Amino acid sequence: MKYLKYYLYALIVFLLDQAAKWVIVKRIPIGEERPVLGDFLVITSHRNRGAAFGILQNQRWFFIIITIIVVIGILWYLRKTIREGKVLLSFALSLLLGGALGNFLDRALFGEVVDFIQVTFDFDIFGKSIYYIYPIFNVADSAIVIGVILIFLESLLVWRREKKGATHEHKPDLS
Repeated sequence: MKYLKYYLYALIVFLLDQAAKWVIVKRIPIGEERPVLGDFLVITSHRNRGAAFGILQNQRWFFIIITIIVVIGILWYLRKTIREGKVLLSFALSLLLGGALGNFLDRALFGEVVDFIQVTFDFDIFGKSIYYIYPIFNVADSAIVIGVILIFLESLLVWRREKKGATHEHKPDLS
């Protein structure tokens, strides 16, 4: 039963991703933009035949094979982390799993991924104008990024605990 909740988290990410993509495909023509928070956050309709930031365009089978391998690895590691009681790491892997499966389904069925969230940074800092449009992404991409950040955070926490433990072990006995 303790395994089930992590697979449920992955399923929720997958379903949210697919529902959002379905709405975008059905309601917003490719290239159309709908402001949410001015120019900062815009919902648009875009298709990506590559990976993050548009790299490796038209490598569908490569991504399908790599994703199958990655998903098998995530499933194996997820079972291991759940058995070991690593809650944060298990949750992070659930996010990775749901996101990977969401983009995998798009690639497998359509040969491209539906992206729709666009963020634009446009501000002045220290008299310098900054204008940057972040590559368009989707819910699956967001889950993957959050999962990776949580894995990094978990690694830092483990490192800190190990360092703290090592410090206590090497303190001289002054009694």
